[in-house]
Amino acid sequence: MYYVKNERHGEEIYDPSLNLAIEYYLLNEKLLDEPILLFYINQPSIIIGKNQNTRAEINEDCVKEHDVKVVRRFSGGGAVYHDYGNISFCFITKDEGDSFRDFKKFTKPVINALHKMGVEGAELQGRNDLLINGKKFSGNAMYSSNGRMTAHGTLMFDVDIDETMNVLKPKQAKLKSKGIKSVRSRVTNIKPYLDAQYADMTIKDFRTRLLLNIFAVDDVADVKEYVLTDEDWEQIIAFKEQYTGNDDWNFGENPDYEIVKDGRTPAGQIECHFNISRGHIQAVKIYGDFFGLGEISDVEEILTGASYDEAGLKQALKQVDINKYFGQITSDDLLEIML
Repeated sequence: MYYVKNERHGEEIYDPSLNLAIEYYLLNEKLLDEPILLFYINQPSIIIGKNQNTRAEINEDCVKEHDVKVVRRFSGGGAVYHDYGNISFCFITKDEGDSFRDFKKFTKPVINALHKMGVEGAELQGRNDLLINGKKFSGNAMYSSNGRMTAHGTLMFDVDIDETMNVLKPKQAKLKSKGIKSVRSRVTNIKPYLDAQYADMTIKDFRTRLLLNIFAVDDVADVKEYVLTDEDWEQIIAFKEQYTGNDDWNFGENPDYEIVKDGRTPAGQIECHFNISRGHIQAVKIYGDFFGLGEISDVEEILTGASYDEAGLKQALKQVDINKYFGQITSDDLLEIML
């Protein structure tokens, strides 16, 4: 496995639009002969899931006041807050056909490293969350493209949790499904759980310790590394300009629709916006934190023109591979949300 530093000319990158561009460049363009590990720390920012309605997820006034960056990623899942107390990790590898949605496979090296630092209660629970004593410190997502995939997640080492509550607008249905009352009551940082010998560790010290444990070496000099070239950076910057640094991508078109339906499923939150005229669907947008392999626009195109009733939606959904686009739910689960 190669380790890639998010550095240019010896300077570490904290711009989330550039860090995500590095990740997706490594996934889509840079074919190394072994898997890749990338760590990065972002300035205060909100990272939006691919299929989410940006403006429905963020507190725009607070985001503007605090100069919080908003960037959409290419993977599914929900919105997360990053700051200088958070580390993002990404494993980039071949998609061998049985790894997508297998979060245990990719979070195990991180959990093992945390156990070695004294965080014995760290574990994967539910669909894609890492918890300590029932409190979440990491959310994870995946994205697959052209036979390769990235499994990435956050590690809340010493994040400003109050700011998380200020800038994000959590879905009440999501909180209710987990039997909790607020974001503040369900999240935690890693730092308080570390062994006493690590009590004064900075986030960069923490990153180094993770690196040593994951690569099973005693010195960072022994970590196998790939260094990004000037040619790599040209493509990374071009990717940023087209996607992660572009407001059209990060916010998208979020028009008002006449009918909005949403609900919680085993695959995650799903929200459907319909424009109905004369009983037929004229336009539809589907948002959510589900993990899909295909482009959700394919589903939207199939639904457009269908009659907005049980029979019409059922007929349209017969053309959709529900598990591919949404995860482990049935067409009946989706139909219940849409009507």
